[in-house]
Order: sequence, then structure tokens, then C-alpha cells
Amino acid sequence: MVLETAASLVLSALIGVSPAAADGPCDLPPPDPVPVASSKAIDEELQALYRSGRSYADFLETATRRTELWHGNTGRAEDLDPTLLRRARAVEGTWYFLAVAVDSCSDSVSTIPYLAHLVAMVPGLQMRVVDSAAGRAVMESHPTPDGRAATPTVLLLDADFDEAGCFIERPPELQTWILENSEWSGQQVYEQKMEWYDKDAGHGTVEAFVEMLESAAEGASICR
Repeated sequence: MVLETAASLVLSALIGVSPAAADGPCDLPPPDPVPVASSKAIDEELQALYRSGRSYADFLETATRRTELWHGNTGRAEDLDPTLLRRARAVEGTWYFLAVAVDSCSDSVSTIPYLAHLVAMVPGLQMRVVDSAAGRAVMESHPTPDGRAATPTVLLLDADFDEAGCFIERPPELQTWILENSEWSGQQVYEQKMEWYDKDAGHGTVEAFVEMLESAAEGASICR
């Protein structure tokens, strides 16, 4: 924990964000300007990126950081709220989740296992995971509310691989809570965040993804 806080402080100094906003390996430096691509090119790139990704099982098997928490949260995800599961199953069609995640990130390990279980339990849902190097453009084009490129960044894609929604870094309730307490130190952010994740047990994460699915099915995109 001390090492993670120290790394967060160093990273904050390098990329110009406050310690409370940074979370070590979850963040990337600010993006460089990039040419604007056509919507068709973007769709093709997203499809190619998705197909280059790994299944969650493969990702989990090769994780070398936070392994105890990855496996622990994967097990806890089996207690998925049945109401949320029924709502997700009521959404028709084929949907793809493209998750940009890294095994060392505290937000990735606290959210992706729950999404993976939702996908496993709902017909019509699929997911692939790419790392922050492959998914850098996705992260940079979907920054956090305070302007960072961070993991996890998850895109919801429809059957044609058009973007239909996104989830950025943390469940909305937690993200808002942290942003409203910007005076916290990096250590306070980490401790309070992980306590919130532990008590929430994936409910806020799964709820955010189910709401995203429901909105996408109605033709509206939620990105938060």
C-alpha cells in the first residue's frame, strides 16, 4: 500500500494531476493530438481491437499482479444480484464488451471480474480484454471526468461493432464521491475506494453495466 501511494505521488508529479486523482498504474499520461478518423474506420478499428483481445479466463490465468484479489473477486461475483441478472437477460440482441484493463490496477480488479460474470450468465453478451498499450486510443478518447486516460475503460459495442455505451474507471457513485473529495491524499483515496468496493461487492459495477445495456437497447448511449 505504501509503495502504491509513493508511486501515485511520483506519477502525479510527472503528469500534472493531484495525488487524489491518480491511481498509479491505472492512469496514462495526457493524450497527444490525433487525426480524426471516419466513423466507418473507427468501427473497423474497434472490431479489430475486440477480436485481438483475450477472454477473461485467459486474462485471469496470466495475471501476475493482485492475483489474490482477482481470484477472490471472481469468486464473489458468483453472488450476482438476481434482479440485475433478470434485467440483463431481458435485453435482446448481441452485444460485445471491449474492456481495457491491466492486472495491476485497483479499479480493474474491483470491476472487471463482476462484468465477466455478468457476461458469462447472460446469453447474447460477449467480452474481450485488451491491455492499456493496445487499448490506449480507446482510453484517450474516453477520459475520466477529470481528464485522465485510465483503466478500466470498457466499451459496449452492438452487433455491428458500433459503440453503444461506455464505462470509465469506476462505478458512477464511487467516481462522484472521489471527485467531490478532491482534498483527500492519494493514500486516503486508495483506502476509501477499496473499502467502498469491498462493501459494494460489485453491485454498483453490475448495475452500471445493466443500465448501459438497457439504454443501448432503446437507442440511447450511456457513457460515464
